[in-house]
Amino acid sequence: MTAISECFKSLRDRHECALIPFITAGDPDLATTAEALRVLDAAGADIIELGVPYSDPLADGPTIQAAATRALQRGTKLEQVLEIVAAVKSDLRSPIVLFTYYNPILYRGIEPFFQQISQAGVAGLVIPDLPLEEAEYVLQVATQYGVEVILLVAPTSSPERIEAIARHSQGFIYLVSVTGVTGIRTGLEARAQDLLQQIRQMSDKPIGIGFGISQPEHAAQVKQWGADAVIVGSAVVKRLAEGTPEQGLAAIAEFCRSLKAVIANK
Repeated sequence: MTAISECFKSLRDRHECALIPFITAGDPDLATTAEALRVLDAAGADIIELGVPYSDPLADGPTIQAAATRALQRGTKLEQVLEIVAAVKSDLRSPIVLFTYYNPILYRGIEPFFQQISQAGVAGLVIPDLPLEEAEYVLQVATQYGVEVILLVAPTSSPERIEAIARHSQGFIYLVSVTGVTGIRTGLEARAQDLLQQIRQMSDKPIGIGFGISQPEHAAQVKQWGADAVIVGSAVVKRLAEGTPEQGLAAIAEFCRSLKAVIANK
């Protein structure tokens, strides 16, 4: 599977902005998750973020929380999620970034966790509640297993903290566009544009913007700001959960194509 950094290099060479959709593993079921990965890949996704359902998802808004609850009620576990990744990775051109909280990683042990996800074919990892102060060891272990850990910059981060996050983040830098949790919003906070420029002065790493992007117009705005990637979560999760699995898959394919159409060329 292609490394995240290699994917961004290829996109930059083509002057393209990346599309990174998010789905929750196990919602509505694991078979649909596997097919959704293929559908998103075919519909223009450049990287796919796959959420591992967790019982206390502090960074997630109501849509993704509800999806995680449904997945957990069906018994979805990390091992099953990784089985899906291993099964579909050869069908995809898009690298898979796993999204999971820190506590399950600590419970399994940091090194065994990275060994497990690396063997399955996971290319990257987002840990929304990973303290920067504890990130160094996690990053070292991740590097040993060829997994790139993407760190998040929040709108409330100090300049010193932003600089440290930008320096340590692997693959790309994840800029959170709004204060608060994930979710569908009617507009984006202008501060995200200022933060993007601030990070640009500190690092030449790719920058992806997420949280609150729910319409093609939002994606186009983020691209206009100069972001390297548009990350869309709740709006994809919501569409996949509506109607039958077949209807959900058709809906996310159409939505993904509409997003990619407005951001393809930078």
